Amino acid sequence: MSLIDRYVRWTLAVVLIALAGAGVITGVWMWVAGILALIFLVTGWVQFCPLYYPFGITTLKKTGK
Repeated sequence: MSLIDRYVRWTLAVVLIALAGAGVITGVWMWVAGILALIFLVTGWVQFCPLYYPFGITTLKKTGK
């Protein structure tokens, strides 16, 4: 997972947490946003997305030598 991918995930997590904390997202959607934020934080921290693996997706630049 590239650094940009990690930053995007962390930014989305912070935005979702802020929206839920400010009361913009409420009810069931607040819980969905919280779970998504947690997933984004964890996958960004461990630098692995389980959804990328089966599809062979990578956000890292390939270095050709």
